[in-house]
Amino acid sequence: MSLDLLSWLEGQGDSMLDMLKRLVEMESPSTDKVAIDRLGLVFAEELGASGAQVTHLSADRHGNHVRAVAGDASGDKQILVLGHLDTVWEMGTLQAMPFRVENGIAYGPGTFDMKAGLVQLVFALRALRETRRRTRRIIALINSDEETGSESSRADIENEARRSRAALVLEPCLPDGSVKTFRKGVGVFELHVKGRPAHAGLDHAKGVSAIEEISRQVQLLHRMTDYQKGITVNVGTIRGGTRSNVVAAEAHAEIDIRVSTVADAEEIEKKILLLRPILKGAEIKVTGGIDRPPLERSPGVVDLYQKARALAAEIGFDLTEGSAGGSSDGNLTAALGVPTLDGLGPMGDGAHAESEHVIVSDLPRRTALLARLLETL
Repeated sequence: MSLDLLSWLEGQGDSMLDMLKRLVEMESPSTDKVAIDRLGLVFAEELGASGAQVTHLSADRHGNHVRAVAGDASGDKQILVLGHLDTVWEMGTLQAMPFRVENGIAYGPGTFDMKAGLVQLVFALRALRETRRRTRRIIALINSDEETGSESSRADIENEARRSRAALVLEPCLPDGSVKTFRKGVGVFELHVKGRPAHAGLDHAKGVSAIEEISRQVQLLHRMTDYQKGITVNVGTIRGGTRSNVVAAEAHAEIDIRVSTVADAEEIEKKILLLRPILKGAEIKVTGGIDRPPLERSPGVVDLYQKARALAAEIGFDLTEGSAGGSSDGNLTAALGVPTLDGLGPMGDGAHAESEHVIVSDLPRRTALLARLLETL
């Protein structure tokens, strides 16, 4: 059943590569709405040509999101497919990192994360149509702000997830080809400190240093790291003060946390939000919270992975599983109890790096796996 899909897709190898080149050369940084909307229109055309009914979900500050419907409209449960149009690369990156193919490897900004995944979706739908296969209702939600936290698309993702029996995420696989059955949750916080300014020479004792206060808070925060439990707390930036001869009146820090379980996320969020001043006379304010909860390796996730592994074996490869320290929109669906399989994109490496690339020969078989998942779930 899988081999005819694979055979058809292998015959589309050049077309898949051409589409990847086209999408990569349409640069789409998260912060450029015009560029993302331009890409979204082109991608919507390709989905429409694959038989999907496509609409655009408008967003004011971010690019518009693409929503596509395919398969059998009957039935009360759908399959949700997630991906994103945006990349971390600024406009003009192509001048230094042009799309190119060398020794069966396609290089370029956004190839691995995750325009190859977008190509997979288009060709999976085409393969299902060309081989006359029926599927239940498929909803593909391709957002424009995943790299910056999915602020404008989160509600849409969660609403679709609640109606779904499973979520398939087209983020890149791990470098060894493993799909992702576990992802850490991510929290982002800001710590604002007010002290009391004073002349560092004449009135030092009258001052309260915001920099001293924040340095003590940083030590407290970093002691919350627990490697055995998979918890990391990292103060990534600090700024404060005005001059060397002035006791600092203000300081500010940005904090990143990573957690492995929902329970740990709730506990550490509470601890950080309840931080209190250490120095007498200092004031602190903490803002932020858990941005994306963990994608835990639940029984539903494991069952979905086992189904995918069996389908991959039919196609001719062993699908292994692994974990990732970063998050994706799959974290949002998994937190709602929806079985979620992440990392269905093709093999490659170098996400967010100048070495970003995908292995061209892996595109057809990973697309065949996606098509079989859409057919059988």
